[in-house]
Amino acid sequence: MSAAPAALDRDGLSALVAVLVADGRTVVGPTVRDGAIVLSELDSADALPYGWGVELEAGRYRLVPREDGAAFAHSAGPQSWKNFLHPSRERLWSADRTAEGEVTFTAHEPAAPAYAFLGVRPCDLRAIAIQDRVLIGGRYEDTGYGTRRRGALLIAAECTEPGATCFCISTGGGPAADPGYDLALTEVVDEDGHRFLVRVGSEEGARLLERVPHHGADLATEATARASVDAARDRMGRSLPPVDLRSLMGASLDAERWNDVAERCLTCGNCTMVCPTCFCTTTEEVTDLTGDHTERWQRWDSCFDLDFSYLHGGSVRRSPRSRYRQWLTHKLSTWHDQFDTTGCVGCGRCIAWCPVGIDITEEVAALDAERGTESD
Repeated sequence: MSAAPAALDRDGLSALVAVLVADGRTVVGPTVRDGAIVLSELDSADALPYGWGVELEAGRYRLVPREDGAAFAHSAGPQSWKNFLHPSRERLWSADRTAEGEVTFTAHEPAAPAYAFLGVRPCDLRAIAIQDRVLIGGRYEDTGYGTRRRGALLIAAECTEPGATCFCISTGGGPAADPGYDLALTEVVDEDGHRFLVRVGSEEGARLLERVPHHGADLATEATARASVDAARDRMGRSLPPVDLRSLMGASLDAERWNDVAERCLTCGNCTMVCPTCFCTTTEEVTDLTGDHTERWQRWDSCFDLDFSYLHGGSVRRSPRSRYRQWLTHKLSTWHDQFDTTGCVGCGRCIAWCPVGIDITEEVAALDAERGTESD
């Protein structure tokens, strides 16, 4: 879209949320709950985490107050938009046995809420694009995901405050929003006030903006917004080594480093649960006590689960070493072979929410160092 950037003040942002709610959309955005900034349904913009930021480190996440009252000056929390587009549990079909002994099957029609996602980080915007490729871009579509995704409106919030666990730059991303959004906001708080630079990314976004009080963005707001995003590029807390990761992972299958990380890894699966691109599922049948009604459910699964690789006779990947190696190698290497893209967007969630603080960037750097030592 070639529309000139616009600007919203806080009242304009409140009006934006009000319009979306009035349209019957389920507005989901960041809010403070249980000591974290989580994604939840919003009734108004007042629920946004104004005045809150976060401190991150490996295995550590803390809310911290901010004096500037910013709404989007925080890094990724424990949830991603995957929780809404690709929910952790979903019914696929049910079967009933009649008194005459006949069995009927009923397909479950996936819920189709008209989502409006407010505050989608650039890393999460890329993650949604990756999940689109995985779940609806191939021969076999996940119809539930497709139904929810096609009805979703995306309002991005560009990153001006990267966290200590962020490394999106080294995965080919950055703090600026890539195409794929309907509207993109860049928050500006300075002596001239609290406002949001708005860029239009779709016709639907343009129509939405026209219904909200706004004005043309002045040059100072544009310059400050761009400078804030550019500065964020230089303040990433982590980075992956600048090497061919596909080649590195393929050449490191027998690396000693896998033994080191296996001694620390709990194989709890936290990293796959918080990852915005991990997509693996399994199915389970649930029946009532009579045996006359049963349901098949799809639920998230993890390659850290011992039963994930179960074949007749036992699991293929029995050791923590093999399961961690599978996850990391798939994420950074063989994902390219399947989907023509990396499986990592550098959001850092797997680092912050690992209970023992395993750092994916540290592990890859160690693998690279070990390969270098072997070649000397």
